[in-house]
Amino acid sequence: MCGIAGKLFFNPQDRITRAEIDMMLGPIAHRGPDSQGIFLDRNAGLGHCRLSIIDVGGGGQPMANEDETVWIVFNGEIYNFQSLREDLIARGHVFRSRTDTEVIIHLYEEFGPECLRHLQGMFAFAIWDKKCRRLFVARDRVGIKPLYYCQTARALYFASELKSIIADPAVSREVHAPALRRFFSFSYTPGEETPLKSVRKLLPGHYLLAEDGKTSIQRYWDLQFTTERAERSFEEVVEELYGLLGSTVRDHMIADVPVGVLLSGGVDSSAILSFAVQGTEKKVKTFTVGFDGEQVVDERPYARLAAQRFGTEHHDLSITAEDFWNFLPNYVWHMEEPVCEPPAVALYYVSKLARNHVKVLLSGEGGDEAFAGYPNYPNMLRAERIGHALGPLARPAGAMAALAGSLVGIERAQRYGTALGRPLAEHYFSRASFPTTYFNRMAGRFFTPEFLKATTSVSAAHSMAKLLQPAKDWKLLDQMLYVDTKTWLPDDLLVKADKITMANSLELRVPLLDHKVLEFAASLPPEYKVRGHETKRALKAAFARILPQEILTRKKVGFPVPYSDWLRGPLAARVSDVLLSDRAVSRGYCQRKQVENLLKNHARTGRYPKEIFSLLVIELWHQQFADTMPATTLSRAG
Repeated sequence: MCGIAGKLFFNPQDRITRAEIDMMLGPIAHRGPDSQGIFLDRNAGLGHCRLSIIDVGGGGQPMANEDETVWIVFNGEIYNFQSLREDLIARGHVFRSRTDTEVIIHLYEEFGPECLRHLQGMFAFAIWDKKCRRLFVARDRVGIKPLYYCQTARALYFASELKSIIADPAVSREVHAPALRRFFSFSYTPGEETPLKSVRKLLPGHYLLAEDGKTSIQRYWDLQFTTERAERSFEEVVEELYGLLGSTVRDHMIADVPVGVLLSGGVDSSAILSFAVQGTEKKVKTFTVGFDGEQVVDERPYARLAAQRFGTEHHDLSITAEDFWNFLPNYVWHMEEPVCEPPAVALYYVSKLARNHVKVLLSGEGGDEAFAGYPNYPNMLRAERIGHALGPLARPAGAMAALAGSLVGIERAQRYGTALGRPLAEHYFSRASFPTTYFNRMAGRFFTPEFLKATTSVSAAHSMAKLLQPAKDWKLLDQMLYVDTKTWLPDDLLVKADKITMANSLELRVPLLDHKVLEFAASLPPEYKVRGHETKRALKAAFARILPQEILTRKKVGFPVPYSDWLRGPLAARVSDVLLSDRAVSRGYCQRKQVENLLKNHARTGRYPKEIFSLLVIELWHQQFADTMPATTLSRAG
């Protein structure tokens, strides 16, 4: 796990300096504290910060092939690199290290951009081909590793983090209002956009080529829901899944440094742990975070149960409201894009604990998106059945249910009432967002006329309709999983997973998001994932023989950070000071009176923590990224 950055002048006569690349590496030094390297070739420059995981002593980057005509900077892990290496040696390639990085170089020599189809792993990398003066930049299939780029009239920039690109004063920090409006709709910024006009995300499963002064972007992978295993019995599928996950976790355990497991006490992380403990003589270290207090869901007892079952060396900690508040500025700094993900604060503290013991963590992230683990999936399927039964009466019945839910404060009635009789793109933006969320429902009243006018072209439903076009003939569950895999997963969960663990110079691996596992899950009939109220059916069945019943049958609670109580209790005054400050109000996005009402309503009911946290994130983001950014801030790594 590392940080990469680079710059290419389109005019071959322009020259990149070491200082320019060094300036880009400064803000991402936390991603690779073990070493730094820079390669310059006239108008091209590559930079790398290394966190040593494989071939600790011999894997320095930027790295080249034998004749130094192909150079790479790479962030991630390639889990099938050993078999690829053997095949490449048989083809006549000569290796000078034991790293997965060098495998990519020779694979590119052999196949060009088609090399991506051979890679199994998480990655973001850039290759400079000196012979044809070509820059080849690529991101893994699912978006586990982040990659940003910026194209100006004069140059192309790329980096693991947005702050690396805007370290160059030539890059504009002008705010992109439509992206902020999308954040208010989705609670994150989906797709290519960032809140800065000048910087974009390279989408998962895509690569970028820059050659002869021109750039192009191509997609090389997309998730297809085929139900090819429909002819196989549920029992056969469960056995195949168990074997696949076993081999996948073994691949993800490859490292020359200590590996641990981030343990929540849920099915996914416990399943990962059950394989991680196999084939090693050392005790696996596990880590959990919890919260003290009455009426607080604490996952630590379940995590301890799993740790005891598999004999791990277990560590946990608890965080407080004060810990939560103190980390918020750094939360925004490391996330870089506005994201409403309070559990990321807890992840920071537990990864900080883990970094004292290990350099690599395995996580159960992605099991819900692959195998349909969220409660909204069966709820939406139920709404679809009711809609079919009601026929033309579905839409008016849904409107009445949504109105009734709004009046009595039942969010579920609002959400699923809205779904009745309407196309999926109109009501399912992702599992994190529905049109009935506060900012969508109250947009005309909550936002200023100026902000609304500047963002009139923004339509979440239009974005979803476009995204769903390839999936229009699929089953409803498959369409929802496709949306979540393309939006919520890379632009919320995986942003959190990468950037918050890397804030502690810790590599996080996600075996359940290996593309082979995702493709296997996508080949299953919907009823193998959801039946009635039961979610994640195949995955739970695969581990029924191993996991404690208390873990298999517990109600899903996510990462239950009690921030709602904190925002209306011990942190309320400080929240109000930030959101109602002249500085925040002057942004011109929200009506001051509406923000005051929102704070009062939350203090009374506790119903709006997500909205308040989102407003906090927006203001702190502006302070750190849109306002003047001093050099001392740019070099911060904690």
